Amino acid sequence: MNSDERDCECALPQAETSPAGGYDRIQEESDIENTEASRMKRAAAKHLIERYYHQLTEGCGNDSCSNTWCSSSRGSHRLDNNAAAVKALELYKINAKLCDPHPSKKGTTMNHCVRDDFKDVNYLTEEKVYEILHICGEKEDYSPLIRVIGRVFSSAEGLVQSFRRSKPPTKEELKSLQSKDEDKDEDEEEVAACSDAAMEEDSPGSSSRLDGAASGDNDVGKLGPDEVSVDIDAVRRVYQRLLSNGNIETAFLNALVYLSPNVECDLTYHNVYSRDPNYLNLFVVVMENSNLHSPDYLEIALPQFCRAMSKLPLPALAKLARLWSHYSAEQIHRIMETFQQLITYKVVSNEFNSRNLVNDDDAVVAATKCLKIVYYANVMGGEVDTEHNEEEDEEPIPESSELTLQELLGEERRNKKGPRVDPLETELTIRTSDSRRPLIPFEEFVNEPLNEVLEMDKDYTFFKVETENKFSFMTCPFILNAVTKNLGLYYDNRIRMYSERRITVLYSLVQGQQLNPYLRLKVRRDHIIDDALVRLEMIAMENPADLKKQLYVEFEGEQGVDEGGVSKEFFQLVVEEIFNPDIGMFAYDERTKMFWFNPSSFENEGQFTLIGIVLGLAIYNNCILDVHFPMVVYRKLMGKKGTFRDLADSNPVLYQSLKELSEYEGSVEEDMMITFQISQTDLFGNPLMYDLRENGDQIPVTNENRKEFVAQYAEYMLNKSVEKQFKAFRRGFHMVTNESPLKYLFRPEEIELLICGSRNLDFQALEETTEYDGGYSRDSRIIKEFWETLHSFAEEQKRLFLQFTTGTDRAPVGGLGKLKMIIAKNGPDTDRLPTSHTCFNVLLLPEYDTREKLRERLLKAILYAKGFGML
Repeated sequence: MNSDERDCECALPQAETSPAGGYDRIQEESDIENTEASRMKRAAAKHLIERYYHQLTEGCGNDSCSNTWCSSSRGSHRLDNNAAAVKALELYKINAKLCDPHPSKKGTTMNHCVRDDFKDVNYLTEEKVYEILHICGEKEDYSPLIRVIGRVFSSAEGLVQSFRRSKPPTKEELKSLQSKDEDKDEDEEEVAACSDAAMEEDSPGSSSRLDGAASGDNDVGKLGPDEVSVDIDAVRRVYQRLLSNGNIETAFLNALVYLSPNVECDLTYHNVYSRDPNYLNLFVVVMENSNLHSPDYLEIALPQFCRAMSKLPLPALAKLARLWSHYSAEQIHRIMETFQQLITYKVVSNEFNSRNLVNDDDAVVAATKCLKIVYYANVMGGEVDTEHNEEEDEEPIPESSELTLQELLGEERRNKKGPRVDPLETELTIRTSDSRRPLIPFEEFVNEPLNEVLEMDKDYTFFKVETENKFSFMTCPFILNAVTKNLGLYYDNRIRMYSERRITVLYSLVQGQQLNPYLRLKVRRDHIIDDALVRLEMIAMENPADLKKQLYVEFEGEQGVDEGGVSKEFFQLVVEEIFNPDIGMFAYDERTKMFWFNPSSFENEGQFTLIGIVLGLAIYNNCILDVHFPMVVYRKLMGKKGTFRDLADSNPVLYQSLKELSEYEGSVEEDMMITFQISQTDLFGNPLMYDLRENGDQIPVTNENRKEFVAQYAEYMLNKSVEKQFKAFRRGFHMVTNESPLKYLFRPEEIELLICGSRNLDFQALEETTEYDGGYSRDSRIIKEFWETLHSFAEEQKRLFLQFTTGTDRAPVGGLGKLKMIIAKNGPDTDRLPTSHTCFNVLLLPEYDTREKLRERLLKAILYAKGFGML
């Protein structure tokens, strides 16, 4: 026998009988490298025991052999299989002599124990992989292992049965591992069990191990909703060892190409998951391959596998999401990148357009559906708040008193169902708005190349029609950026406006009433709040459906025609008045520069309802508002209550005080002497006392109850104190947006961007996207001087220019680069000021002779601009 085998044979018992070694192995050692080494040694030990067994039963083939423990020796006694197995273990422990195979037996008897073909291996365990790897390493030929991987990883049945978890040790078994002798016995019994199993494989009368495994999870207890029967840690260790070998990696690739179509067929036509939930194992095993995003997989293997995964039934998708939610951020990021790589690769390598839609690419669609699983796993795996939810409005939002188009035609009204909800979200009982901090940022899930080629008008059509054969990326809003989603919302709002207009026309024909296809507001500048809010209140009471008509504003005494620009100024003026601290509806915080609902406001709830309507109308009519709410307002609009951490941006001083209270190491009761009674001041500076608990002034805050005090304090400040005001505000907002996909598409921070726009003004991006008309071009002298002048303005002057040209001093969603501004020639040099069409973002600029005159005329125009006229 060669020296390498003898070294291994001698070293193994020392490692196995070590007291620490046995205990740590049962406790699942944290050091992966030591664990792998131990497994490799065990596989080698099993191989040696098998050789002793065959030496005892079949001999070495040398008739003149003098080894007493070889059946070829004349003095040996014939043993049955069971006795030979026991004796083989004893010989291994005493390091007995092991014969080399006689030339006449090479390739026959001794080859039986090596089993180069491993044709009987139909599923894999970690130990089996290491055993084959060890044998292949000795022979420096890995083709047997490659064949086994190809066979198992291309078979759904084989992969489902592979890498199963063992039954966890009982408490009694763990206690028995505390002494050295018991450690040694335990290890030897495991080696003996390994040997017995190997003997059974060679015994003609024994049943195969696959039959035992296939009969059910005898060694695995009932699994939880987020558990699978596969040993994921073992799978990762195996991949780590094998993927470094290029030939072996090719075996994984080829096997996946063969496996995926069969799996897709099983899931599509045979309902295999409902019969065997362990079928999910194969997806878990394959997704642990860290090389899936490599170029070799992107062409065929990964697209086919994604198509198969997308066919999983909803309960299986939910279980996979729950399982992955326990993964680390790095592991989630790796899986996310795998699907993102495939989407990007397919988008970049194809030419998608209005005729060749990306929606029709099976690989992109399947990868997006798989990415949704990772997205929800990312939400559940992070910090989640599923408890603090706003109560639904007690009174339902009144429906229109007018008949709908379908009812006029004698049909039942369509789309009476509530807002769209993702089925996987329902299955998991979690919402994106529940997330306080995901494992990896949501921005990582946005695929910019996909957004660039997506035909949003077509995608929106598929979203509304909801047919099975047409996929809409709006059903996976996490992959879309805010600009793309805003475009989808714009289509939805416009189509709803046109629908209301057609219904109004038809209704006027049937009922003979006056045609009124718009939400028409006629207001006086000096009484804009009285005029606008009274009119909106009447509409909200009489026929709320009119709020979903296109807004048309007319200022009394002015000639401006509202094509969007007049509405922009209307909203700006209304917001300035509403948020005026002198009115007292909202309180302004000088430190945060933000507004909050005034709990002591004298205004009735109807006034706050009207404010909500104005906010909803701004979104509905694609207008940006200059409002300054903390993020908690948008979270509350999405159905979540404010909690302690929301105080960080709404009331940072209070937040810091409560945080210091929570972390105080001394005695809170003795050192701070505070109770469960808090005080606030009203508009006139008078203190108002409030008990967080009954008789709160008599309940001291202690180290034990301070967490409750902090939570109750935040609950009062963000929810209870402004409950009436906010409910009325939310009700008005939902009157306009209740049928909109707003909550389905956008996260709270995106809602803020949608309403308020961006305050980051990149005028360089605006210059690059501006178009010219009337004889001007990018190279015109006046245009070059205009941009040099504008870039030299102070920040406030730039905002005034933006207000003058577009009707708002904020950038739209996506930044100024998304603003389509046009500079048109308005005659030769003159003393006239520049003018603008805010409806269309058009600046009418005369061709001034000098740069100084251009600057002087432009500044005067933006500083004194007010009102609308006809040019």
